[in-house]
Amino acid sequence: MPPVEEWETFPFDGRMTPRALQAPVDQEEPRHGEGGVNCRSCAASDDQYVWTEGRWRLHTLEPNGLPVVVLLEPREHFAEPGDLPDEIAAELGIMLSRIERAIRSIGGIGRVHVCRWGDGGEHLHWWFMARPARFPQLIGSFAAVWDEILPPIPDDVWRANLDAVVAALG
Repeated sequence: MPPVEEWETFPFDGRMTPRALQAPVDQEEPRHGEGGVNCRSCAASDDQYVWTEGRWRLHTLEPNGLPVVVLLEPREHFAEPGDLPDEIAAELGIMLSRIERAIRSIGGIGRVHVCRWGDGGEHLHWWFMARPARFPQLIGSFAAVWDEILPPIPDDVWRANLDAVVAALG
């Protein structure tokens, strides 16, 4: 076990033991909405998103411990970043920058982590996780874990943060 308990960013105290790595499976489980079939994102209407523009939609989850967590999705179903046509891939770079800037504009944000995990649902999406400023314990990849551990931010603060992001996006 690496000395994670010595890391300031590690969110747990006490002795931990890593689980044994299981043998590879013959085939991975299909992701939700694979091939666009029964895809929740494809079926969702724009009013289920906090912001939409052209080919892109932004939604959020319920409040957790970080000030803002939003997910960017293309309107059209794509499974992997490499599946995007060049024109949409070029737009993606602009969208990532715009949303990151909009989140930083709410103030008190130390960093916005832009992440891509795609093991649950196939519809391509990017996570934007706002780490509050001046909390060095929350830096790095453990910010996603801290988001689940910290008490949820008050609903009115969460709503104000989302409103500010949407306003900054225009």
